[in-house]
Amino acid sequence: MRERLHRIMVAGTVLVLAVAACGGSGDDSQTSPPAGGDFELVIGSVMPETGSLALFGPAMIVSINLAVEDIQAAGGNVRLLTGDSATDPDVAPETVNRLLGEGALAIVGASASGVSQSFIQTLYNAQIPQCSPSNTSTSFSTQENAAYYFRTVPPTQAVALILADLVAGEGATNVALPTRADDWGNSLAALLVQNFDALGVESRIIAYDEDAASFDATVSAIEDMRADAVVLISFAEGAQIIRGLLEAGVPPTAIYGSDGIYAPNLNDLVDPTNPNVIDGFKAITVGGGEEFNLRLAPMTGGNVLYGAQAYDCVVVLALASLAAGSTNGTDIIEQVQAVTTGGQKCFDYGECADLIADGVDVDYDGVSGPLELDDVGDPRYGQYLVAEFIDGGFIVIGTRDADLAAVG
Repeated sequence: MRERLHRIMVAGTVLVLAVAACGGSGDDSQTSPPAGGDFELVIGSVMPETGSLALFGPAMIVSINLAVEDIQAAGGNVRLLTGDSATDPDVAPETVNRLLGEGALAIVGASASGVSQSFIQTLYNAQIPQCSPSNTSTSFSTQENAAYYFRTVPPTQAVALILADLVAGEGATNVALPTRADDWGNSLAALLVQNFDALGVESRIIAYDEDAASFDATVSAIEDMRADAVVLISFAEGAQIIRGLLEAGVPPTAIYGSDGIYAPNLNDLVDPTNPNVIDGFKAITVGGGEEFNLRLAPMTGGNVLYGAQAYDCVVVLALASLAAGSTNGTDIIEQVQAVTTGGQKCFDYGECADLIADGVDVDYDGVSGPLELDDVGDPRYGQYLVAEFIDGGFIVIGTRDADLAAVG
């Protein structure tokens, strides 16, 4: 992250002009000593209340609210503004502009990588920090306009390795990869092909338009390649592809899902009359701490997807602002890595804030686990859940740990 910020400072004159043109907060931010906490950090949430990722929305939305409440209860001065991304790259930028106009000094969201890409340049220009709890595209790790961006979910390298090992380990030799043709889908599909190649497994990407009226052509292409396993790189539209695969005679045990379609109600989306319709289907997603999940689940009907990661986005932003003694975007983003690595371990906002007030360098380990953000704002570690539909229920059958230092 410091490396990307250095590139920004080199182009200082151009950036200052861009910020002025976009109404950036560089001259308007408030500052105070970290112990004071008398400045207000206004956080804007851009979450999928509607659209193809709306099934992920409840856990993240509730978790963001919980984080704000916990920070306020511990004496932190934060305020939340909310907006709907609609899981739509045409709608989300309008939401972001509204939130910035209402005074947001940091953004949490979006859920989909492609949607975050639709407004990341706006936040870069305005020097507004952004944290996503669920973007996994590898693009964010290298693009220059991601200098004010970080995430609390590991990038796609981890998902690709775990998913490829799972599918190959169950005997697949010829894998179809139906892939939504967006930033996230293209990134994950390419990495899966690399991992399958390394494992000696044939695979082929079958790209599709997520807005297609029919997915019959995608199903036909999978049939034509005589695949013995199918890995869906999809969002909710994947239910239609599964329905077509089942009609074509592909058993659920040969179908796997990436994190974009890890949904406890997926069987209802495939066939609401038959809860056992996809018994044997497996999918993976990033996990969260058991204690937080138990707190969250009763508020969301059991949906905890990316909730812990959303909670940690808010806490990291608040701690970084406190450590910086500022709501200035550049000051905050320069502290994001510092408050998650290398210092004294602390496990909630109140504990970490007290340490910061005493001048102690902190290392926040969140409700999603140890973050250990690297210099481009990616978590180094992640724990993944493997779940299977069994007797109509989506049951976690195992966990897999990912260390990005090991996967490259």
